[in-house]
Amino acid sequence: MGLGNKKKDTINLSRRGFMVGTVNASLLMAFAPSALASVQTAQVALSEKAFSPTIWFEMNNKGEVLVNIARAEMGQHVGTALARIVADELGADWDKVEIRHVDTDPKWGFMVTGGSWSVFQSYKPLSQAGAAGRTVLIEAGAKLLGVKPDNCEAADGMVTSGDKSISFGEIVEKGKIDRTFSEEELGKMPVKPADKLRLVGKDTKALDIPPKTNGQAMYGIDVELEGMVYARPVMPPTAFGCKVKSVDDSAAKKLPGYLEHVILDDPSETCQGWVVVTAKDYPTAIKAVDAIRVEYDLSKGVEISEADIQKRGAELANQADSGSLFVDEGNMTDALSAASQTLSSTYITDTASHFHLEPVNALAEFKDGKWHVHTGNQWQSLTLPYIAKAAQVDQSEVIMHSYYLGGGFGRRLNGDYSVPAVLTAKAVGKPVKLIFTRADDSYFDQPRSASTSVFKAAFDADGKFTGMDHAFAAGWPTKANAPDFLADAIDKNGKVDPFAASGADHWYTMANHRARAINNDVAHDAFKPGWLRSVGQGWIVFGLESFIDEVAHKAGQDPLEFRLAMLDGKGKQSGKAPESVGGALRQKHVLERLQKKIADRQLGEDEGIGISVTAGQERTMPCWIATAAHVKVDRKTGEIKLLKLDAVVDGGIVVHPDGGLAQLEGGMLWGTSLALYEGNKFENGKVQANNLNGYTPLRINQVPDMDIEFVESDEFPVGLGEPGVIGIAPAIGNAVFNAVGVRLKQLPMRSEHVKALLKA
Repeated sequence: MGLGNKKKDTINLSRRGFMVGTVNASLLMAFAPSALASVQTAQVALSEKAFSPTIWFEMNNKGEVLVNIARAEMGQHVGTALARIVADELGADWDKVEIRHVDTDPKWGFMVTGGSWSVFQSYKPLSQAGAAGRTVLIEAGAKLLGVKPDNCEAADGMVTSGDKSISFGEIVEKGKIDRTFSEEELGKMPVKPADKLRLVGKDTKALDIPPKTNGQAMYGIDVELEGMVYARPVMPPTAFGCKVKSVDDSAAKKLPGYLEHVILDDPSETCQGWVVVTAKDYPTAIKAVDAIRVEYDLSKGVEISEADIQKRGAELANQADSGSLFVDEGNMTDALSAASQTLSSTYITDTASHFHLEPVNALAEFKDGKWHVHTGNQWQSLTLPYIAKAAQVDQSEVIMHSYYLGGGFGRRLNGDYSVPAVLTAKAVGKPVKLIFTRADDSYFDQPRSASTSVFKAAFDADGKFTGMDHAFAAGWPTKANAPDFLADAIDKNGKVDPFAASGADHWYTMANHRARAINNDVAHDAFKPGWLRSVGQGWIVFGLESFIDEVAHKAGQDPLEFRLAMLDGKGKQSGKAPESVGGALRQKHVLERLQKKIADRQLGEDEGIGISVTAGQERTMPCWIATAAHVKVDRKTGEIKLLKLDAVVDGGIVVHPDGGLAQLEGGMLWGTSLALYEGNKFENGKVQANNLNGYTPLRINQVPDMDIEFVESDEFPVGLGEPGVIGIAPAIGNAVFNAVGVRLKQLPMRSEHVKALLKA
């Protein structure tokens, strides 16, 4: 997910300069308010920390570099990627680079990790900061060597001039560095061209892998504090509106280790109708919740089912005046009126849960006048105000401590699970470690909403495609979690959740194109819709790229050639610097390479290949991907066997190639899982599948062969974490059509759907 043009998750460098100074035998390199440069030296400011300079990296007298990371690590190797950018520009020895994940001190600015933004947003400022550090090291090293800086270069932790050299450590030890860079100087700092990079884009070790494999990595669930007690929540019947009438814990009191129960009074309204039990150990807390009896006044949400959500979505998507315009090119009303033929289609997706492997958890402690919350979280700046409101303290009195996440995928953008831990700790007067079981987690999850997409295409008398109308309805995660980030609709008719609409603003050139985003209110009555990996693109592009195939067939054209013709890179599809240079022509290029890649593929009986093109999470950060899915369909059982996925990817410079490939592979497998296996359903206000025996993601024996090809590129790097998800479902759906001639229009695509269509 992303946040459009509003708050960004980077330090606001437009108001920041850069400081480099030796302090206590270390070289500190920090962003700081530009105004500081004119009133205080770097050494004084950094040593006194009078202005809270943000120390992004520091170097000791051994030449060891420590890079502070303000992003959450959840398997994407973000620390490695960001440190690599810094180290490359510095000329550091990669074997002497370490990373440290920081807490929510305000000096780090707005903290969020999501939307595949981290490298994209950090690349330029961290490159320039690294270059500033290199400049200073060369100047100081040249002075110590008795040579001119222009004759020196920095590499592998050394400054070298001819046959003379000095290590970074010696420079820190012997040099007296005290240098500031203004905002303008930092902005003009020349960074290395792509052909001079020695770490970025090359295979080097990932810094986070050793601790993850030797057991030293600390995840939120690992944290222990002296004197803490354990807690587990009793999940209410529905997410909203239930009230506790009575609690009977007589059976729980018989358990050794059981302490008490707490009925939460939550000023933040995050935990409505919650009871939490505490115990000396977690197994007892689990048993106590199973033993306790709670009676509730039920909310209206208890009557809502998946069918109710889908029914409302269809109703809204078929109303001409519902929702708000997200795209309006040409005149789609006239195009439909003038059409000799039209084509309509409806695509739906089921609710999808997160089911990350580490269930959500938090440890809360009130210490030295502040609330300390230890947890893995993606969006600390969103969560911290909720915690403060729940605890009834100022935000400055809350510190969130960062840990590795055992999977995030958007679920941990909202750290709402921290709130019951804080409320319980406040009630019992002790540190409380609250852990959700996986079933508890499923009920408190913020799933991807069920969705409905209605498409209409117009054709002229010659059968030529003349335009597309697209209406799509779902629960909106941004409306539910961060309404300040909703965007204005282009028709000024209300707001749009850009993350539940992205993808409808595709890169095809169409004479007429209208896309209308609609919020499904019934979904919001049942649960809090959440950001799930690739967010709206995951379901919007399933419908879009499937319907494009339908349109191509209706027009009597090959679907791949039909797409190539619409990827002309003209007008708004031409892209812009730095994020989308080349625009749709780069999209066309990856599709052409894919076309060659699959040209000679031999197909067996009831096998087919389908294709799709996608541009990642947002138009403002496109990752150009063309995907081909090769499937075999069993006509008797309806089983879809995914034999192979091919993809050609242009993501600009790939900073951490091994990590980038892993993210693409993971994203494509997640897309496969969502396409064929992952779906939940609400019944009586709750999801029906509450564990991994009933909710069955892709299993290892179902993993297809994959061939992922990166386009070598010097263009600005974009995120790779979520783009891989998006194109899989439509490619599979199109492949099934090519294999056996049936068009699947619901996610997940299950065998019963195939069998029903084959019989129809």
